[in-house]
Amino acid sequence: MSRALIVGIDDYPSVPLNCCIKDAEAVAQMLARNADDSPNFAIKLQTALRTKAELRESIAEIFAAKDDITLFYFSGHGFMDEFGGYIVTPDFTDYDEGISMVEILKVVNNSPATDRVVILDCCNSGVFGAPQITDNATHINEGVTILTAAGKDESALEIDGHGVFTNLLLAALDGGAADLRGKISPGSIYAYVDLAMGPFGQRPVFKTNITRFVSLRSSEPPISQSILRKLTLYFLNPDYEYPLDPSYEFTAKSAKQDNVRILKNFQQLERVGLLIPVGEEHIYFAAMHKKSCKLTSLGKHYWALVKEGKI
Repeated sequence: MSRALIVGIDDYPSVPLNCCIKDAEAVAQMLARNADDSPNFAIKLQTALRTKAELRESIAEIFAAKDDITLFYFSGHGFMDEFGGYIVTPDFTDYDEGISMVEILKVVNNSPATDRVVILDCCNSGVFGAPQITDNATHINEGVTILTAAGKDESALEIDGHGVFTNLLLAALDGGAADLRGKISPGSIYAYVDLAMGPFGQRPVFKTNITRFVSLRSSEPPISQSILRKLTLYFLNPDYEYPLDPSYEFTAKSAKQDNVRILKNFQQLERVGLLIPVGEEHIYFAAMHKKSCKLTSLGKHYWALVKEGKI
Protein backbone atom coordinates (compact mmCIF):
# COMPACT_ATOMS: atom_id res chain seq x y z
CA MET A 1 0.00 0.00 0.00
CA SER A 2 1.15 3.56 -0.74
CA ARG A 3 -0.09 6.54 1.26
CA ALA A 4 0.49 10.27 0.99
CA LEU A 5 0.03 13.21 3.34
CA ILE A 6 -0.57 16.34 1.25
CA VAL A 7 -0.51 19.66 3.11
CA GLY A 8 -1.17 23.14 1.76
CA ILE A 9 -1.33 26.26 3.95
CA ASP A 10 -2.34 29.73 2.71
CA ASP A 11 -3.82 31.30 5.83
CA TYR A 12 -0.82 32.70 7.68
CA PRO A 13 -1.46 35.74 9.92
CA SER A 14 0.20 38.85 8.41
CA VAL A 15 1.95 36.83 5.67
CA PRO A 16 -0.78 34.95 3.73
CA LEU A 17 -0.09 32.95 0.60
CA ASN A 18 -2.32 32.50 -2.42
CA CYS A 19 -1.60 29.21 -4.17
CA CYS A 20 -0.54 26.59 -1.64
CA ILE A 21 -3.98 25.07 -1.06
CA LYS A 22 -4.64 25.02 -4.80
CA ASP A 23 -1.29 23.33 -5.41
CA ALA A 24 -1.85 20.76 -2.65
CA GLU A 25 -5.27 19.88 -4.06
CA ALA A 26 -3.80 19.45 -7.55
CA VAL A 27 -0.97 17.22 -6.27
CA ALA A 28 -3.44 15.13 -4.27
CA GLN A 29 -5.66 14.64 -7.30
CA MET A 30 -2.69 13.71 -9.50
CA LEU A 31 -1.22 11.16 -7.06
CA ALA A 32 -4.53 9.51 -6.20
CA ARG A 33 -4.87 7.84 -9.60
CA ASN A 34 -2.60 6.63 -12.37
CA ALA A 35 -3.21 7.79 -15.92
CA ASP A 36 -5.35 4.70 -16.62
CA ASP A 37 -7.51 5.69 -13.59
CA SER A 38 -6.26 2.77 -11.49
CA PRO A 39 -5.73 3.52 -7.75
CA ASN A 40 -2.33 4.87 -6.80
CA PHE A 41 -1.78 6.62 -3.46
CA ALA A 42 -4.30 6.68 -0.63
CA ILE A 43 -4.43 10.41 0.06
CA LYS A 44 -4.82 12.43 3.26
CA LEU A 45 -5.26 16.05 2.14
CA GLN A 46 -5.01 18.76 4.80
CA THR A 47 -5.55 22.43 3.92
CA ALA A 48 -6.87 23.84 7.20
CA LEU A 49 -4.07 23.03 9.65
CA ARG A 50 -3.65 25.75 12.28
CA THR A 51 -0.99 24.53 14.71
CA LYS A 52 2.34 22.78 14.94
CA ALA A 53 0.70 20.09 17.03
CA GLU A 54 -1.79 19.24 14.27
CA LEU A 55 0.90 19.00 11.61
CA ARG A 56 3.27 17.07 13.88
CA GLU A 57 0.53 14.55 14.63
CA SER A 58 -0.26 14.08 10.93
CA ILE A 59 3.39 13.55 10.01
CA ALA A 60 3.92 11.07 12.84
CA GLU A 61 0.78 9.15 11.85
CA ILE A 62 1.54 8.87 8.13
CA PHE A 63 5.11 7.64 8.69
CA ALA A 64 4.16 5.16 11.42
CA ALA A 65 2.74 2.54 9.06
CA LYS A 66 4.70 -0.10 7.17
CA ASP A 67 3.68 1.09 3.70
CA ASP A 68 5.36 0.31 0.40
CA ILE A 69 5.72 4.05 -0.20
CA THR A 70 4.93 6.89 2.21
CA LEU A 71 4.98 10.38 0.72
CA PHE A 72 4.79 13.79 2.39
CA TYR A 73 4.16 16.92 0.29
CA PHE A 74 4.09 20.39 1.82
CA SER A 75 3.30 23.74 0.24
CA GLY A 76 3.51 26.80 2.46
CA HIS A 77 6.06 28.97 4.22
CA GLY A 78 9.54 27.74 5.02
CA PHE A 79 12.05 29.45 7.28
CA MET A 80 15.71 29.13 8.24
CA ASP A 81 17.73 30.71 11.04
CA GLU A 82 20.94 29.91 12.91
CA PHE A 83 19.24 26.89 14.48
CA GLY A 84 18.17 25.26 11.19
CA GLY A 85 15.18 25.02 8.87
CA TYR A 86 11.47 24.94 9.69
CA ILE A 87 8.14 24.19 8.07
CA VAL A 88 6.08 27.14 9.20
CA THR A 89 2.58 26.73 10.67
CA PRO A 90 -0.03 29.49 11.18
CA ASP A 91 0.64 29.63 14.93
CA PHE A 92 4.24 30.71 14.41
CA THR A 93 5.96 33.16 16.73
CA ASP A 94 9.49 34.52 16.86
CA TYR A 95 11.93 31.70 17.66
CA ASP A 96 9.10 29.20 17.41
CA GLU A 97 8.27 29.31 13.72
CA GLY A 98 7.08 25.78 13.18
CA ILE A 99 8.30 22.19 12.99
CA SER A 100 12.03 21.67 12.70
CA MET A 101 13.13 19.96 9.49
CA VAL A 102 15.58 17.95 11.58
CA GLU A 103 12.68 16.66 13.64
CA ILE A 104 10.74 15.70 10.51
CA LEU A 105 13.78 13.97 9.01
CA LYS A 106 14.16 11.86 12.17
CA VAL A 107 10.55 10.68 11.82
CA VAL A 108 11.07 9.93 8.14
CA ASN A 109 14.34 8.07 8.77
CA ASN A 110 12.78 5.93 11.49
CA SER A 111 9.65 5.06 9.51
CA PRO A 112 9.06 1.34 8.82
CA ALA A 113 7.81 2.17 5.29
CA THR A 114 9.95 0.63 2.57
CA ASP A 115 10.34 3.91 0.68
CA ARG A 116 9.80 7.40 2.08
CA VAL A 117 9.51 10.47 -0.13
CA VAL A 118 9.45 14.09 1.07
CA ILE A 119 8.54 16.87 -1.39
CA LEU A 120 8.69 20.44 -0.11
CA ASP A 121 7.55 23.55 -1.99
CA CYS A 122 8.59 26.28 0.42
CA CYS A 123 11.36 28.81 0.91
CA ASN A 124 14.69 27.49 2.25
CA SER A 125 13.47 23.92 1.68
CA GLY A 126 16.89 22.80 0.41
CA VAL A 127 18.16 22.83 4.00
CA PHE A 128 16.10 19.66 4.64
CA GLY A 129 18.58 16.84 5.17
CA ALA A 130 21.59 19.10 4.62
CA PRO A 131 24.79 18.04 6.44
CA GLN A 132 25.23 21.41 8.14
CA ILE A 133 22.11 20.81 10.23
CA THR A 134 22.90 17.19 11.03
CA ASP A 135 26.34 17.36 12.65
CA ASN A 136 28.17 17.33 9.28
CA ALA A 137 27.02 13.79 8.55
CA THR A 138 24.67 12.41 5.94
CA HIS A 139 21.63 11.35 7.92
CA ILE A 140 19.41 10.20 5.10
CA ASN A 141 18.62 6.56 5.75
CA GLU A 142 18.23 3.96 3.04
CA GLY A 143 14.88 4.27 1.28
CA VAL A 144 14.58 8.04 1.81
CA THR A 145 14.22 10.54 -1.04
CA ILE A 146 13.96 14.32 -0.69
CA LEU A 147 12.88 16.70 -3.44
CA THR A 148 12.67 20.41 -2.67
CA ALA A 149 11.63 23.50 -4.59
CA ALA A 150 14.63 25.65 -3.73
CA GLY A 151 18.05 25.72 -2.13
CA LYS A 152 18.60 26.44 1.54
CA ASP A 153 19.07 30.18 0.94
CA GLU A 154 16.45 30.57 -1.79
CA SER A 155 12.80 31.55 -2.01
CA ALA A 156 10.15 29.34 -3.61
CA LEU A 157 8.45 31.50 -6.21
CA GLU A 158 4.85 31.79 -7.36
CA ILE A 159 3.66 32.71 -10.85
CA ASP A 160 0.15 32.98 -12.28
CA GLY A 161 -1.40 31.73 -9.05
CA HIS A 162 0.72 28.59 -8.72
CA GLY A 163 4.06 27.62 -7.26
CA VAL A 164 6.70 27.45 -9.99
CA PHE A 165 8.05 24.18 -8.63
CA THR A 166 4.67 22.50 -8.12
CA ASN A 167 3.55 23.49 -11.62
CA LEU A 168 6.54 21.58 -12.99
CA LEU A 169 5.99 18.72 -10.52
CA LEU A 170 2.43 18.30 -11.80
CA ALA A 171 3.58 18.32 -15.42
CA ALA A 172 6.23 15.71 -14.59
CA LEU A 173 3.66 13.49 -12.85
CA ASP A 174 1.28 13.92 -15.77
CA GLY A 175 3.73 12.09 -18.02
CA GLY A 176 6.46 14.63 -18.67
CA ALA A 177 8.95 12.63 -16.60
CA ALA A 178 7.79 9.14 -17.65
CA ASP A 179 10.13 6.52 -19.04
CA LEU A 180 9.15 4.28 -21.96
CA ARG A 181 7.20 2.06 -19.59
CA GLY A 182 5.18 5.04 -18.39
CA LYS A 183 6.82 4.92 -14.94
CA ILE A 184 7.62 8.19 -13.15
CA SER A 185 10.33 8.16 -10.47
CA PRO A 186 11.56 10.87 -8.09
CA GLY A 187 14.81 11.01 -10.06
CA SER A 188 13.06 11.55 -13.39
CA ILE A 189 10.87 14.24 -11.78
CA TYR A 190 13.98 16.05 -10.58
CA ALA A 191 15.59 15.82 -14.03
CA TYR A 192 12.43 17.27 -15.61
CA VAL A 193 12.11 20.11 -13.08
CA ASP A 194 15.85 20.86 -13.10
CA LEU A 195 15.94 21.26 -16.88
CA ALA A 196 12.82 23.43 -16.95
CA MET A 197 14.03 25.77 -14.21
CA GLY A 198 17.34 26.44 -15.93
CA PRO A 199 20.72 27.26 -14.39
CA PHE A 200 19.81 30.55 -12.67
CA GLY A 201 17.37 31.70 -10.00
CA GLN A 202 15.37 29.21 -7.95
CA ARG A 203 17.05 25.80 -8.07
CA PRO A 204 15.45 22.49 -7.02
CA VAL A 205 17.34 20.12 -4.72
CA PHE A 206 17.36 16.32 -4.89
CA LYS A 207 18.75 13.97 -2.24
CA THR A 208 18.28 10.24 -2.08
CA ASN A 209 19.54 7.02 -0.58
CA ILE A 210 17.81 4.22 -2.43
CA THR A 211 18.83 0.84 -3.82
CA ARG A 212 15.85 0.16 -6.08
CA PHE A 213 13.58 1.90 -8.57
CA VAL A 214 10.63 3.75 -7.04
CA SER A 215 7.64 4.74 -9.17
CA LEU A 216 5.35 7.50 -7.88
CA ARG A 217 2.83 7.30 -10.72
CA SER A 218 2.21 5.50 -14.00
CA SER A 219 1.28 7.41 -17.14
CA GLU A 220 0.36 6.29 -20.63
CA PRO A 221 3.52 4.74 -22.16
CA PRO A 222 4.72 6.51 -25.33
CA ILE A 223 5.06 3.12 -27.00
CA SER A 224 3.21 -0.17 -26.60
CA GLN A 225 4.89 -2.48 -24.11
CA SER A 226 4.17 -5.40 -26.44
CA ILE A 227 6.36 -3.72 -29.07
CA LEU A 228 9.11 -3.14 -26.53
CA ARG A 229 9.05 -6.83 -25.63
CA LYS A 230 9.77 -7.72 -29.26
CA LEU A 231 13.18 -6.05 -29.18
CA THR A 232 14.91 -9.35 -28.41
CA LEU A 233 12.85 -11.07 -31.12
CA TYR A 234 13.88 -8.59 -33.81
CA PHE A 235 17.47 -8.09 -32.69
CA LEU A 236 19.45 -11.25 -31.92
CA ASN A 237 21.90 -9.25 -29.81
CA PRO A 238 22.26 -5.55 -28.93
CA ASP A 239 24.65 -4.89 -31.83
CA TYR A 240 22.66 -6.78 -34.46
CA GLU A 241 21.72 -4.90 -37.65
CA TYR A 242 18.30 -5.93 -38.93
CA PRO A 243 18.31 -6.19 -42.77
CA LEU A 244 15.50 -4.46 -44.63
CA ASP A 245 14.20 -4.51 -48.19
CA PRO A 246 11.21 -3.08 -50.11
CA SER A 247 8.93 -5.91 -48.92
CA TYR A 248 8.75 -4.09 -45.57
CA GLU A 249 7.22 -0.94 -47.11
CA PHE A 250 3.46 -1.16 -47.71
CA THR A 251 3.63 1.06 -50.83
CA ALA A 252 6.06 -1.27 -52.61
CA LYS A 253 4.81 -3.84 -55.11
CA SER A 254 6.73 -6.54 -53.27
CA ALA A 255 5.21 -5.66 -49.86
CA LYS A 256 4.59 -8.58 -47.51
CA GLN A 257 2.03 -8.19 -44.76
CA ASP A 258 4.20 -9.64 -41.96
CA ASN A 259 7.15 -7.45 -42.96
CA VAL A 260 4.96 -4.36 -43.19
CA ARG A 261 3.83 -4.93 -39.59
CA ILE A 262 7.45 -5.21 -38.48
CA LEU A 263 8.39 -1.95 -40.20
CA LYS A 264 5.47 -0.17 -38.52
CA ASN A 265 6.83 -1.37 -35.18
CA PHE A 266 10.29 -0.19 -36.18
CA GLN A 267 8.88 3.25 -36.99
CA GLN A 268 7.47 3.48 -33.47
CA LEU A 269 10.78 2.35 -31.98
CA GLU A 270 12.54 4.98 -34.09
CA ARG A 271 10.11 7.68 -32.90
CA VAL A 272 11.04 7.10 -29.22
CA GLY A 273 14.76 6.95 -29.91
CA LEU A 274 15.40 3.21 -29.62
CA LEU A 275 16.22 2.50 -33.23
CA ILE A 276 17.92 4.25 -36.17
CA PRO A 277 18.34 3.35 -39.85
CA VAL A 278 21.85 2.55 -41.05
CA GLY A 279 23.12 4.65 -43.93
CA GLU A 280 19.83 6.49 -44.46
CA GLU A 281 18.06 9.41 -42.83
CA HIS A 282 14.67 7.67 -42.56
CA ILE A 283 13.76 4.03 -42.10
CA TYR A 284 11.51 4.20 -45.18
CA PHE A 285 14.56 4.77 -47.36
CA ALA A 286 16.48 2.07 -45.48
CA ALA A 287 13.78 -0.39 -46.57
CA MET A 288 13.50 0.87 -50.14
CA HIS A 289 17.29 0.89 -50.61
CA LYS A 290 17.87 -2.49 -48.94
CA LYS A 291 19.77 -1.10 -45.97
CA SER A 292 19.34 -2.04 -42.31
CA CYS A 293 18.49 -0.62 -38.91
CA LYS A 294 20.09 -0.94 -35.50
CA LEU A 295 19.49 -0.14 -31.86
CA THR A 296 20.61 3.12 -30.30
CA SER A 297 22.37 3.15 -26.92
CA LEU A 298 18.97 3.66 -25.31
CA GLY A 299 17.58 0.85 -27.44
CA LYS A 300 20.31 -1.47 -26.19
CA HIS A 301 19.38 -0.57 -22.62
CA TYR A 302 15.75 -1.53 -23.17
CA TRP A 303 16.84 -4.65 -25.09
CA ALA A 304 18.68 -5.72 -21.92
CA LEU A 305 15.61 -4.99 -19.77
CA VAL A 306 13.50 -7.20 -22.02
CA LYS A 307 16.14 -9.93 -22.00
CA GLU A 308 16.20 -9.86 -18.18
CA GLY A 309 12.41 -10.10 -18.00
CA LYS A 310 12.01 -6.61 -16.49
CA ILE A 311 9.57 -5.44 -19.14
